Amino acid sequence: MKTTSLSQLQKELATLDKKEVLEICIKLAKHKKENKELLSYLLFGSADEQQYLEESKEKLDDLFLSISRKTTYTTKKGLQKVVRHLNKLIKTSKNKKTEVELRIYFCSKVRAARINLDSSGIISNLYYREKDKIITVLSKLHEDVQFDYKAELEKI
Repeated sequence: MKTTSLSQLQKELATLDKKEVLEICIKLAKHKKENKELLSYLLFGSADEQQYLEESKEKLDDLFLSISRKTTYTTKKGLQKVVRHLNKLIKTSKNKKTEVELRIYFCSKVRAARINLDSSGIISNLYYREKDKIITVLSKLHEDVQFDYKAELEKI
């Protein structure tokens, strides 16, 4: 089956009644966990971005606690898992300020955990790639907001 464009989907959804649209949303939520998370965010989390940010930081804290630091390999795998989850949280929100805050939080947690960045090229690349993403997103924000986050960026 050929995938239709977003504009065609939007026109078709506009022709449906409320009950049919509701059924389609429920089917999408059942289809994939990511769809369910996005729908939950849109319905409950988008109104209070600060609350979403706090919950996201708690999830990241839990993931950091689960990282096994016995070997460089397990540390690397744990950090990759955290970054995957971090990207999912950012993708759900699509708010640039939230993205900057979460990425800075990730980098500060890596620093606080005293993970040796020189032990593996992959670990250092993960960390420095996140710093580069912070700089990229910061350049798209308003100057006043940039100034607020520059100090935090310098700490990490």
